[in-house]
Amino acid sequence: MSIQELPSLTQAKTSVGKMEAAMALGSFAIGTGEFAIMGLMPDIAGNLQLSEPQVGHAISAYALGVVVGAPALAILGAKLLRKHMLLLLMALYALGNLATAFAPSFSGLVAFRFISGLPHGAYFGIAAVVASSMVPSNQRAGAVARVMMGLTLAMLLGNPIATVLGQFFGWRSAFVLVGVIALATIALVWRFVPQPHDEPRSDPRKELQAFRLPQVWMALAIASIGFAGMFCVFSYLAPTMLEVTQVTPQWIPFGLAAFGVGGILGNIVGGKLFDRLQFRAVGLLLVWSTAVLFFFTFAASSLWTLLLGIGLVGTMVALAAPLQIRLMDIAHEAPSLAAASNHAAFNLANALGPWFGGMAITAGLGWTSTGYIGAAAALVGLGLYLVARRMKGGD
Repeated sequence: MSIQELPSLTQAKTSVGKMEAAMALGSFAIGTGEFAIMGLMPDIAGNLQLSEPQVGHAISAYALGVVVGAPALAILGAKLLRKHMLLLLMALYALGNLATAFAPSFSGLVAFRFISGLPHGAYFGIAAVVASSMVPSNQRAGAVARVMMGLTLAMLLGNPIATVLGQFFGWRSAFVLVGVIALATIALVWRFVPQPHDEPRSDPRKELQAFRLPQVWMALAIASIGFAGMFCVFSYLAPTMLEVTQVTPQWIPFGLAAFGVGGILGNIVGGKLFDRLQFRAVGLLLVWSTAVLFFFTFAASSLWTLLLGIGLVGTMVALAAPLQIRLMDIAHEAPSLAAASNHAAFNLANALGPWFGGMAITAGLGWTSTGYIGAAAALVGLGLYLVARRMKGGD
């Protein structure tokens, strides 16, 4: 490489970095909006005169919005330029969260959380395709992980900040914050994400045909079941800290931050692990997930062990980037739909986790039963992974 080529290479890296940062801010907005309700569960329950498991239905409504919206919006927007889709999706996310802030009743809260979830998966899917197209093929998982870093930073910073804000100014203020961040994302995506005029347009029919492959459905099943355990535990973290660990509400943001630290570490490790081990990384991470979910059950009785335990549960985020790239590789003719569907699968896990946990808690099994249920879900995910390895197309 000549000396003259160095400035252009540096400029290209800077341009890619700004693009990834702009899309990562959208990930930060989505992560904060998705998880804020979990840290504020006691506050919302008290304000609307509900039980915590009932508030869990609003979490599930958001997740179901992702499940519905991810494939539907990816298909409907297949003919649009990816930059335009990112802008439209983030505008819908801002609208949904601002509406949540002014929800007049529990039914309104559930409806607006469903609407907020609609653009979630499609945004991540398109952002993953854009990011992976800008780097060499052996660095794609790392690029996707950097865009998703906004999601893990939301766990570390956005969610605790939203929780503190909600505790002092009311839970509705947290969703106003999310709406403002989403609006800022629109400005940055417009400024820094390129819009190539020769960008190939997707064919919705070809995208749907890719879903005839059994390995696509196996990857989605692994995400839906294997990841449910993390949400089962995390959704009920706030009441677990109050009822089992018996700390004051002021400690809840620290629990959320510990989860965020684990999420950041998991996000970094997950991308690097897949770049090195490919699909085998998924099996290794599911074994790890089972172990940390079991550990959480015993760690919840003490504050310091709980912080360690929830941090380890947060490392399960490592599964996200590997399964994202796995799906994009299998369904290579449908990258946008495949990447979006991966987030639909993760949010099906987000719906199943609080539902299973809520049933166990309502049945009188205790707040820490979420750890056992979560570990069982991870084991089922591991079984699905082993089946996928034996099928045609497994690695």
